[in-house]
Amino acid sequence: MNARLVLLLSLVASTPLPAFADAIRVSLEGRAAVGEKLPALLVHIEEPIAGFEVKLKRDDGKVVDVKGGGKPGMTRRIELEQPEGRFHYEGELVVRFANAESGSLPLSFDTELNGPLRLDVRPEDVDVPGRTLRFQLSRPAGRVELTVLMDTGKKAFEGEVAFKGEKAGTPLTLSWPAAEGKVMKISLRAFDTSDFYTGVDLFPWRVDIPHEEVGFASGRADIPAGERGKLDRSHALIAEALAKYGRFAAVRLYVLGHTDTVGATADNRELSLKRARSLAAAFRQRGLKVPIFYEGFGEESPAVRTPDETAEAANRRAEYIIAVEDPVLAGAPFSPRWRKL
Repeated sequence: MNARLVLLLSLVASTPLPAFADAIRVSLEGRAAVGEKLPALLVHIEEPIAGFEVKLKRDDGKVVDVKGGGKPGMTRRIELEQPEGRFHYEGELVVRFANAESGSLPLSFDTELNGPLRLDVRPEDVDVPGRTLRFQLSRPAGRVELTVLMDTGKKAFEGEVAFKGEKAGTPLTLSWPAAEGKVMKISLRAFDTSDFYTGVDLFPWRVDIPHEEVGFASGRADIPAGERGKLDRSHALIAEALAKYGRFAAVRLYVLGHTDTVGATADNRELSLKRARSLAAAFRQRGLKVPIFYEGFGEESPAVRTPDETAEAANRRAEYIIAVEDPVLAGAPFSPRWRKL
């Protein structure tokens, strides 16, 4: 986030040019971030002087008039208080010498005070099958550093993508080539045209574990003894997937419960939640160490659409999902409130 010098100087002095030039030097810290520091003009005193005065006018009419002095080797920092944004200053630096002579150095420069750079990426902006990602920046876009990591451990892409200063809020698109495996992690580091940056890591990755459905007694959430072998087999598949992918990221297990449409909607949601918790607890008892989350969707997210009060076995089911972040569920009837076991 270092700012490049944006200072234009011309010299008109009433004393001989060498004397003035050797006495004082000016530099600019033209870019700054809100909450960190302000843009500043730096006056470097190289030789003895009686004092100096900086006179500036900002392009919105604000006047800056600062007097100072110091011994050789000292640097005076003149902070330029301004609102967020880009401003232009015109003015002069007047230097007084001990012999009552003076010199004038006209100043013309730009400054920027930037608030936090915001990067917006919504879940629906990540199109993994299409290998594209859309995002927006809160300031003009300069460039992006993009890394796409596959669940094979190899990278589909790692490099820099240049932009052309597209204005704030412009939808921008990135893409990457096809590669073996599934996209596990997308690392995005976005820079504005002033080289300020922000970043985000996305994990649009999940593994759905195939399994045999546990049969519960009507209206109950405890796991029948005769069904526990199914959980043993499911646990083995989950453990295998965790061993394979856990070395790339901190993964989690999500357990989702569903019912058919027999009974009241609210009762079915509560029943599915209790059953999901029972399944999650069974996996924990079998030795899973990863974080486990669960939620019940009742009859509201059926595998097979049926009329109300229909006993459909395909809808009495669970889902076991391994993911790094809360999984995006297509067609979810409500925003899940994941409970941690």
